[in-house]
Amino acid sequence: MATDTDTEEPDLTVDELAARAGVTVRTVRFYSSRGLLPPPEIGPRRVGRYGPGHLSRLALIEELQHQGLTLAAIERYLRRLPDGIGPHDLAIHRALVASWTPDEPEETTHARLERRAGRALTEEDVDRLVAMGAVERLSPEGPLRVDPGLLPLGIRLLDVPLTPETLLAARTVLLEHARATAGELTRLFRDGVDATDVAAMKSLSAHMQPLVVQALVTAFQRSLRCELRSLYEQAPR
Repeated sequence: MATDTDTEEPDLTVDELAARAGVTVRTVRFYSSRGLLPPPEIGPRRVGRYGPGHLSRLALIEELQHQGLTLAAIERYLRRLPDGIGPHDLAIHRALVASWTPDEPEETTHARLERRAGRALTEEDVDRLVAMGAVERLSPEGPLRVDPGLLPLGIRLLDVPLTPETLLAARTVLLEHARATAGELTRLFRDGVDATDVAAMKSLSAHMQPLVVQALVTAFQRSLRCELRSLYEQAPR
């Protein structure tokens, strides 16, 4: 699924990309040499230009490393991603990967939240982040509580033209279906493993979540594309 931010023209130099991503230029070049990053677009004076897709991919790589994956495992993960995947879908993958071991919520101020987002945030923007569950207001004029796993995705979704009410309703739908799916899958997997086999139960616990997350995000993306395609076809010309 593409959004307006997925089609932004690459406008970052390698130094600017590294600074925005919080890595070194050497790291960017190393990832590029290993095929973890797509090549930049070549602009005037043969200068490589990078865009949102490179930033999102670097953030995903960072999160996979945070989860303890080796470079070889990260390469395998990225190879399984669909061809032409956009920044928005990469951000979804990062948010889901981060959910394997969620970070503790952090308190912050509006000014620090803006610096973290890399953009100015209106009160309506904050309301939208609250509706998405990425931010919580601790008091009307006081500090905010941020979910580090959801915030990057929430920032990208600010450019999607949806009202806070719609986002809140969408979040409710997702949570309800996620709980139902998690319950059904847990019962299914539990029934397929001998409860007296401690080693098998530990292996199930260690491997089930990342595998299920990968399967769910892939199935959801495909289903959503089909639904949106049907919506476009039914829309009046």
